[in-house]
Amino acid sequence: VQLQASGGGLVQPGGSLRLSCAASGFRLDYHKIGWFRQAPGKEREWVTCISVSGGSTYYRDSVKGRFTISGDNAKNTVYLQMNSLKPEDTGVYRCAAGGDYGSGDDPTMYDYWGQGTQVTVSS
Repeated sequence: VQLQASGGGLVQPGGSLRLSCAASGFRLDYHKIGWFRQAPGKEREWVTCISVSGGSTYYRDSVKGRFTISGDNAKNTVYLQMNSLKPEDTGVYRCAAGGDYGSGDDPTMYDYWGQGTQVTVSS
């Protein structure tokens, strides 16, 4: 069972990145997939999540209207499209998979975690 996060990089403010979270060893269907991020010296924070089978999505207020989470069942992958990036979006982004219940913003409800991908927004 593995989650592989990728797609991070260095981007200027206002730019875009698309992160991928590919699962192997299990199906993402009937799971909730969340993205969390952690900036240097700060606590980990929840960013967004999706109920893969139902398609319901949730976002923290600071990314609403800029980030979009989506799932591709055929590729067993979840994507995070990040537009209009700001320096405060900088951090290590990790995806996680858990049961499809609850609000999705509690890290303790997730069973599997990816290794993280670095996103740096800077001019």
